[in-house]
Amino acid sequence: MRALSPVHALAYSASPGTYVLAGSSDRSIRLYNPQPSSTTTNHPPPSTSHHLSKKGANPAIPEGRLIQTYSAHGYEVLSLSVSADNARFASAGGDRSVFLWDVASAQTLRRFGGGPQGHSARINSVCFAGEDDSLLISGGLDASVRLWDVRSGAPKPIQVLTDAKDAVTAVAAHGSEIVAGSVDGRVRTYDVRAGRCVTDVLGPSVTSLCLTRDAKAVLVSGLDSKLRLMDRETGGCLKTYENPGWKNEDLRVQSILGGKEQYILAGDEMTGPPAQDAEGRIWAWDVVSGELKATIHVPWGPAGLEPKKKIIGKDGKEKERTNVISCLAWREGGFGDQFCASGTSGIVTVYGYN
Repeated sequence: MRALSPVHALAYSASPGTYVLAGSSDRSIRLYNPQPSSTTTNHPPPSTSHHLSKKGANPAIPEGRLIQTYSAHGYEVLSLSVSADNARFASAGGDRSVFLWDVASAQTLRRFGGGPQGHSARINSVCFAGEDDSLLISGGLDASVRLWDVRSGAPKPIQVLTDAKDAVTAVAAHGSEIVAGSVDGRVRTYDVRAGRCVTDVLGPSVTSLCLTRDAKAVLVSGLDSKLRLMDRETGGCLKTYENPGWKNEDLRVQSILGGKEQYILAGDEMTGPPAQDAEGRIWAWDVVSGELKATIHVPWGPAGLEPKKKIIGKDGKEKERTNVISCLAWREGGFGDQFCASGTSGIVTVYGYN
C-alpha cells in the first residue's frame, strides 16, 4: 500500500479492523483496505517467522486498495486515533491543531486548537478518551497535554496539563486516567477525576507508549535502545527488552504489543548492511521471557517500485538510502490476525498472524 512519502502514523479501524489509516509527511491521510482483490498467503506469525530475515522469502506480495484520501493538514501528520464506532478519527501533527474527521464524507468535523489557547508547537500524539469517545487528548512539543471536548466542539481545551519539562511525545488513555511520556524521561499518569499526577522516572527520553488491554502495565520505548514493560501500580519495571543489533538512540521509533500480548514489536532506526532493496527491520520479543523471537525484514515496496533516484546531500555526496521502520499498528489493539509497518519508504507493509 503506497503513500510514497514517509509515513509517520498508522492505525487500524476499530473492531473488526477492516481498514488501515496512514498519515504521512505529504500532509495526507490515506485509508486502505489491506485485503487484496485476490486471495493470498499471509506471512506467518513472529513466533515462526525467523525465515523472514532471508531475502526473497515472499517474492510476490499483492497490493492493498486505496479507499479514500483525507486532505486538510498544512503540515506533516504525526499521529492518528480512531473512534470505537469507526465513524470518526482524529489526526494531529505540525499544524498545532487536532483534526476530527468524518470517515464517510472525508470532511473535517472540528479543529481543536490553533489559537492562543491551543498548542504552541507541533502535536506529537493524539488519542480518544472518555465515555463514548467524548474527549480527545493531545501531547505536543510545547511540553503540554491538552484535553478537548468532542461534543461541545469548543476550540479551547477543557484542561491543560503542564507538568512535563520537555516535549510530550506520546499519550494514552484508560478510563479516567491519562498516561503521557516525555523527552524529560518521565512517564506521568493523571487521574483526571481525583486530580492526581503520579510520575515514574525512566531517565532516557520516552518515544512511545502502549498500554496493555487491562491497563495494568505499559510498554515504554526510550532513546537508550531499551524497551521496558512497566507495572503501572508500583512503577516497577517488569521486563526489559534489548538486543546488541537493535539501536534506538536518535529517532522516534514506535513499539507495540501484539499476538494477544505474547509479543513486543519494535521498529528500527537502522537498516543493517547496505542493500539494493533498502530493507527495513521489525524486531519481535517474547513478552514473558524477553527472548528475541524474530527479526522481520521489511522490503522497500512491491517489485518494480524500488527507488531509482539518487538522494544527494548538502555536501554533494550521494546519501545511503535507508528504510527506517518508525510506525507500527496491530489489528484489534494487538489481538487481531495481522499487523502493519511503515516508515521512510512511504510503503505500508501488512503481515498476517495466525
